[in-house]
Amino acid sequence: MANGLICKGEKMSQVLITGSTGLVGDHLLRMLIRETRINYIAAPTRRPLADISGVYNPHDPQLTDALAQVQDPIDIAFCCLGTTRREAGSKEAFIHADYTLVVDTALTAKRLGAKHFLVVSSMGANANSPFFYNKVKGKMEDALIAQNWDRLTIVRPSMLLGDREKQRFNESIFAPLFQLFPGNWKSIQARDVASAMLHEARSPSKEGVNIIPSAKLREIAKGEA
Repeated sequence: MANGLICKGEKMSQVLITGSTGLVGDHLLRMLIRETRINYIAAPTRRPLADISGVYNPHDPQLTDALAQVQDPIDIAFCCLGTTRREAGSKEAFIHADYTLVVDTALTAKRLGAKHFLVVSSMGANANSPFFYNKVKGKMEDALIAQNWDRLTIVRPSMLLGDREKQRFNESIFAPLFQLFPGNWKSIQARDVASAMLHEARSPSKEGVNIIPSAKLREIAKGEA
């Protein structure tokens, strides 16, 4: 196996990504494909990827089954899974998508040898939050932290901007307003979140658990531009 991209003693030649059909994941997958020093990308999905070549894409409506098909060693893994309760259809379906499948991705990556896991969470994530969405996100973060990763990068973007196949109701209503907010509340382009994640994969800014708020993600992405 080639040494790949050296990052403070780590390598990034064999990559796993889930959520690559989503807003952040689509940008990130295309960025990973352009990284010439990456020689293998596994992108398990529920439905097959379109117009993407050179990517191993096991697909199954049950993403866990698609994950099980990834058997090659992995250096680093990205998880960009995320939905809303409205999109998921129920609380149970939301928990499955935003907690269970994220944890399954991390367990698969660990099993295959990954040392660094990067995940998209949300601003306000807190396992003790009175708000269902934030509470699930917080419990997901806690579950990943309990796995004791060598490096765990948790990004917490504000409201995402970008072109979705199907626009989310809340984003279509509130996105213009969030662009006027300061600091971590200001909405953020999905491609900037992806760019910041890739930067952190190349050159991690912190060992252990690194939680990056939305304003910092914009700062990192600006430096990459």
